[in-house]
Amino acid sequence: MNRKYTAEHIAWLAANISGCPFQELAEKFNKQFGFSISRSAMVSLADRHGLHNGRDTKILPDGSLLGLKTRFQKGLVPWNKGKKGVGGWPPTQFKKGHMPANYRPVGSERVNVDGYVEIKIADPNKWRLKHQIIWEQVHGPIPRGHAIIFGDGNKLNLSPDNLILVSRKQLVRMNQKKLIQNDVELTKTGVVIADILNKIGERKKQKGDK
Repeated sequence: MNRKYTAEHIAWLAANISGCPFQELAEKFNKQFGFSISRSAMVSLADRHGLHNGRDTKILPDGSLLGLKTRFQKGLVPWNKGKKGVGGWPPTQFKKGHMPANYRPVGSERVNVDGYVEIKIADPNKWRLKHQIIWEQVHGPIPRGHAIIFGDGNKLNLSPDNLILVSRKQLVRMNQKKLIQNDVELTKTGVVIADILNKIGERKKQKGDK
């Protein structure tokens, strides 16, 4: 039966179609306007006016809905269930034991973005600053709250004689006053000056607190 739909019918359909299954939509439409159209007729009507519910959008030649036919049905078992490694892309899959092209062995060195030399100490991808390792080989573990600086300011000069242990407090003062020089002896003198300046600062603070 060819039914002529009015602008009111189409406007109602446009306002109510979003997210609504076509069967339910047809029932609501029939109740609203006293019609008795089927679900397939509702789908056809919506399709003719470019309206979609976001769920099922096309009628197949056999009258079923594309969404229903292709939707993964509850209870179905995926074809590759229990088949480890099946379903991927074998030519590009990462195989166990395979080393990536950018792999670096333990002992490799690199210069990081801050200009410090790093050395790889373990897999996977564990690196340490080389100048810290060299200092510790000579003096033992770096005390907590301390850092190693370069006496001549050159981060690539890893000679033990160029590496100076300073406290974080000394380092802050040396950076403030630009006491790290391009000469080891001058930088060592800068450490002494930093201590003096810190001491003066402490005394002033103590007097200010009284």
